[in-house]
Amino acid sequence: MALKEHYKIDYKKILPSSSSVIKDNNYRITVLSPILLRLEYSLSGEFEDRPTELVMNRKFPEVKFDKKEDDKYLTIETDYFKLTYIKNQPFTGTKVSPEQNLKIELKDTDKYWYYNHPEVRNFGAPTTPLDGMEGKLKFGKGLYSTDGFTSIDDSKSLIYNEDGSLGKRSDSRIDVYVFMYKRDFGAALRDYFTLTGFPPLIPRYSLGIWWNRNKPYSSKDIEKLIFKFDKNRVPMSVLMLGDDWHRQNGKMKSGFSFNLELIKRPKRVAEFLHSKNIRLALKINPIEGISNKEDYYLPFKKSSGLDENKQGILPFNVFNPNTLNAYFDYLIHPLMNYGVDFFWLDYYNPNDLSTLRALTHYHFYDFKQLVNRRGITFARPAGLAAHRYPIIYTGQTKVDWKNLETMPQYNSAASNLGLSWISNDIGGSTGGTEDSELYSRFIQFGCFSPILRLSADAGYYYKREPWKWDVTTSSIVTQYLRLRHSLIPYLYSEAYRYSRSGLPLVQPLYYRYPEIYDEPLYKNEYYFGSNLLVAPITTRQEPVMDRAILKLYLPEGVWYDFTTGKKYTGGRRYTAFYKREDYPVFAKQGTIIPLAILDDKNLNDTKPPKNMEIQVFPGASSTYEMYEDDGLSSLYEKGYFIVTDIDYAYQKNNFTVTIRPVAGKSGIIPDYRQYRIRFRNTKEPDDIVVHCGTEKVKGVQTYIDDNDFIVDLPSLSTIKQISVSCKGKDIEIDALRIINDDIDSILNDLPIETRLKEEIGKVFYSNLEIKQKRIAVRRLDKKGVPNKYINLFLKLLEYMAEL
Repeated sequence: MALKEHYKIDYKKILPSSSSVIKDNNYRITVLSPILLRLEYSLSGEFEDRPTELVMNRKFPEVKFDKKEDDKYLTIETDYFKLTYIKNQPFTGTKVSPEQNLKIELKDTDKYWYYNHPEVRNFGAPTTPLDGMEGKLKFGKGLYSTDGFTSIDDSKSLIYNEDGSLGKRSDSRIDVYVFMYKRDFGAALRDYFTLTGFPPLIPRYSLGIWWNRNKPYSSKDIEKLIFKFDKNRVPMSVLMLGDDWHRQNGKMKSGFSFNLELIKRPKRVAEFLHSKNIRLALKINPIEGISNKEDYYLPFKKSSGLDENKQGILPFNVFNPNTLNAYFDYLIHPLMNYGVDFFWLDYYNPNDLSTLRALTHYHFYDFKQLVNRRGITFARPAGLAAHRYPIIYTGQTKVDWKNLETMPQYNSAASNLGLSWISNDIGGSTGGTEDSELYSRFIQFGCFSPILRLSADAGYYYKREPWKWDVTTSSIVTQYLRLRHSLIPYLYSEAYRYSRSGLPLVQPLYYRYPEIYDEPLYKNEYYFGSNLLVAPITTRQEPVMDRAILKLYLPEGVWYDFTTGKKYTGGRRYTAFYKREDYPVFAKQGTIIPLAILDDKNLNDTKPPKNMEIQVFPGASSTYEMYEDDGLSSLYEKGYFIVTDIDYAYQKNNFTVTIRPVAGKSGIIPDYRQYRIRFRNTKEPDDIVVHCGTEKVKGVQTYIDDNDFIVDLPSLSTIKQISVSCKGKDIEIDALRIINDDIDSILNDLPIETRLKEEIGKVFYSNLEIKQKRIAVRRLDKKGVPNKYINLFLKLLEYMAEL
């Protein structure tokens, strides 16, 4: 039996242009682009034209290159490389001269690639999950290298038949793709995605808050949980059920039939969740086999043609078309008919990644038969082209600071394989010690991560619910969870950009500043979308100061703290101090961030909002492209979307924000929308004019909120151009960040007599040299200042000396 129609692979895109192929008895070289080559060597003279687990498309635009050859030698040149090859010789040279048969020189450099090159300057990428790694990272080869080249060996990957089934190659041969991109890593990513398939656009709800607590939830437990989230004004968009949702099948962890003692009416539970705008995911692992206790065991057995073992279990083979068809027909689709939205594929064997790749592939492709649901899976990384199957689960991690510290680096390095949709255990999942500071920093990091999934193993004393903590912690965590849902318009626009251009949501700082890679203090910093920079806090705060001390680097330009609006001059290193409620996120001058204004009556709704806040940071003109569609179906592929440009025309005393639809169709988003324009670090201007189309808008409200100027617009048409023009003299607030502000804040919070604080302040802000200030601080012990505070002040003087 063949696989069903929706699993078919498009063979139209797999053959390259014949003009790009150079072939002889034992080799075939294909010039796919100015930077990308395919190198094949086969003793039999047979070559592979079918798609593979890695490669889905070899039909690149025709590329111009120079070719010279005689009976012995072949040379190929583009603007990026020069290949020299002794025809029909093995690609492998000698130990002394490994490049003697095949050499690819990177033009305008002294670097060259040869077969089996060690590529030691490759920055690597995570190819395994974090389970049991205890804060350590294990990287394989990625695409990013300071050599300016990298290679991917496709010799052993499985091939896709046209019906979508997977098979092995007929013989052993070399099949390698070489990227020679110099410093143009963006071009390398584009070619990689053209070759392997561009990332899909994930459902909009997946950018909200996920709840993943491994406990035996009953129907009533689920209703109580949602009630608690609503009561505490905490949003949720995905509920994941773990080990206990299904009927227990002896020693098997997995199952495919609801445990009716816990969840008596599964369809009603799913309908309840959907009415609250929450999606339902279930944890499964078919590789364990199919138990005779399943509801649809007999029809599955008959359709698959399998024989059970002595334990009454049918073996599962994802590569068998009969088994696969029966699996979806009788195990997966009945659950989806109940209202299950997607599945957590809890299988991982590092020695059998092809099985995991196949499982995620077929689960994702199963959505292709549905117009009203967009594809999504949830599984551990399986290597080759994992970006095609979001979401990537990083595995079960311990509740500790070490694991928090590895997560930013893991997520950043994942971009070296073109991955964006990484899901960490936010809060940690197992073991460790519950700690309010650690929990807060996990949530803050999660807010600025690709996927925010609150996670915990079974156990009464794991606390992922914000309301189970003290008032301060609960308030901080709730603030950042709500901010995450507010960020969805920005995140979804960035998700669309990633699906079209291939530029990952998270990008490490070293893409633009490679020297940062060797500086551990700044290695974890990353760009979050096109407009934000994050310097995550992954260590405990200094106990006396009651603040986290962070050394950070800000790239060239002018930057603003996303929360406080404080201004930073870029191209410098800073030492900064952060209270528990603060988190280092920065926006560059001219940044535009579209945010949803949350509706507490419909808190979980992630659809295009009726009320929005547009944050605008001063200093430079810019345009932000906001993308919106229904967020759930595949109709966007047929043009059912809308793109709105948000323009910011900046002059020092005169600036305008213009909101205008530029592409797509009407009816996708609310017909009318209320916009709040928040001009960051801006005083109230002398003159404000608002237009919608050609008409001047009445009912505009303006006010000052801390250092921001706010313009609240009435409900206006989303298909007309809206402009907000402001004029005034010296209306930009130059709130430059200085360390004196930090010291003032620290002094204010210390439990020291007020008169002593005055003396300490005089020392710090005097014109004395740092050495003299140290002497004056040490003398404070005679005035009754405890040693722990004197040591703190000496540290602060060190930081001042660094500046």
